[in-house]
Amino acid sequence: MTVPTPEQLAEWKQRFERDGYVVLEDVVSPDQVAMLKGALLSVEERNGFGYAKTSFEGFKTVRINNLLAYDEAFWDVPLQPSVLGLAELLLDRELLLSSLCSLTLGPGQTAQPLHEDTQQLTLPRPRPPLALNAMWALSDFTEANGATRIVPGSHKLDHAPPYGAQTETIAATMRSGSVMLFDSALWHMGGANTTDERRYALSCYYCAGWIRQQENLQLGIPRQTAAKFPRRLQELCGYGIYKGQYGHIENHDPIELLGQEGRPTVWEATDRKLQQRAAKN
Repeated sequence: MTVPTPEQLAEWKQRFERDGYVVLEDVVSPDQVAMLKGALLSVEERNGFGYAKTSFEGFKTVRINNLLAYDEAFWDVPLQPSVLGLAELLLDRELLLSSLCSLTLGPGQTAQPLHEDTQQLTLPRPRPPLALNAMWALSDFTEANGATRIVPGSHKLDHAPPYGAQTETIAATMRSGSVMLFDSALWHMGGANTTDERRYALSCYYCAGWIRQQENLQLGIPRQTAAKFPRRLQELCGYGIYKGQYGHIENHDPIELLGQEGRPTVWEATDRKLQQRAAKN
């Protein structure tokens, strides 16, 4: 995986802040795309997953949640350097993975209602980003097969859209292997798949470290599985202390439950600084 330069990150950040989204073109190799699609099909078949049961999720869409628990192929997705690097720049290094799911649109899937992802949070708008959705295109995203439809700049509006409102949108088309990162406050909707083929995608959703995750990853992922994750992925799943204060277990870093060395709480870190200062004097 290629690590983005500071100049690339700054350019992407500028476009994101202006439009509410940015497309990172061709950041996922064809080999990884093929591996992820194969893993999705395998997980779907092994577990008997079918279409979703609600109109929002899509009656002809296969959504598989908690993907990290099903196949090691998905472990690299939240860690993709370009996407995670930009997400950390927009939120902070202590952000969390909120959810990781598949969005496999079958032929005949109708368009999703217009919405934004934080409408349930009664906080004033506009506001700094609270959460970011990274939409991984594992198929070419086209107008015909259900490319995400967006209202550019709508993250700056002072209100969320009336759910399901009829508003002019554009299709966020992109090549397979590209990732669109967008602000959770951006007005958007899944498009309609009018083709006779499936459209494959992953939704890798990040949130600020102080926000509750959409998926309860600490309970949903078996601890013996999480113990095998790279440390950075463990932290993204919530095994950590936000700002050294939030999420501790009896003043210990939860990552110690996975056999890792924990970080100090803010109180311990403060005492250490005071002791070092006294030693110097």
